[in-house]
Amino acid sequence: MSARDALPPLQCLRAFEAAARHGSFTQAGRELNLTQSAISRQIKRLEEDLSRPLFARDHDGLRPTPAGENYYRVVRRVLRELADETTRQRRRGNERQLTLATSPAIASTWLARQLPLFREAHPDIELRILTVEDPYRLDLAEFDLGIYYHLSHEIDPPGLSADPIFHDEEVIAVCSPTYLECHDAIGGPHDLLTRHTLLIVEDHFRDWLTWQHWFESLGFDWQEPAHSLRANSYQLLLHSALAGQGVILCWSKLLKDDITQGRLVKALPQTLPSIGTLSLLTPQHRHMSQPAQRFTQWLLHPPQPAAP
Repeated sequence: MSARDALPPLQCLRAFEAAARHGSFTQAGRELNLTQSAISRQIKRLEEDLSRPLFARDHDGLRPTPAGENYYRVVRRVLRELADETTRQRRRGNERQLTLATSPAIASTWLARQLPLFREAHPDIELRILTVEDPYRLDLAEFDLGIYYHLSHEIDPPGLSADPIFHDEEVIAVCSPTYLECHDAIGGPHDLLTRHTLLIVEDHFRDWLTWQHWFESLGFDWQEPAHSLRANSYQLLLHSALAGQGVILCWSKLLKDDITQGRLVKALPQTLPSIGTLSLLTPQHRHMSQPAQRFTQWLLHPPQPAAP
């Protein structure tokens, strides 16, 4: 292949496709984990290679030129086909494998308890779990399905559609019975803030509900707690709650087993509707493998028990 016939670098094509799809260099950089200036440089390099502009700026923002529109349609199709074939090649030799992407918290608190039930129903499928904290940084080529809390007012992560697993989820304050045995009863929201230990998640992502938001949404006055244990790991704080170290916010359905079996109890009677729903994220424009189809059916449309 001559130098003139050589294809542009893949990173330039990915930057161009993301920028054209979002209509923004900034959004493209966020998706590809690059700076806005890095996206701009790659677009400029591509425009110099093609000897024509691909984007124009006007009062509405960034938009592709006619040449850019045509090039975008081709690049989008080629990249999609390349991603699909890459996924198939990586899976080849093990067509029974299903890779699920989820956050470490969901993996340890809920998914790990559901997988034995799925494996019992589908023993021929081999499972692989990929833990990534932020669904907006997922690489679509690395997994089949995702399980994350999804906010209805936010756009779906790029290339993914979201289907709710839970409906009408509630956020509650819980602690272990051991904590209540070792401390005086919690007299109310103010008493919780002034005399008890709050377990607080730091560096939370979009789907986390903070203690301050929980208090204020319920109409209670908020102040910094007198005692707290802070960590950037929800699962660490959950283990601390189970060990009697403090009070934590949780989703009632995500931790249903711990609540039903009495390992966690309500610290306060108040509940707040969750701002997000646990959702199944499905890559768009990709052929869904048989294991992915069977997991989706099992999770979203479980068989109903036969009537007596």
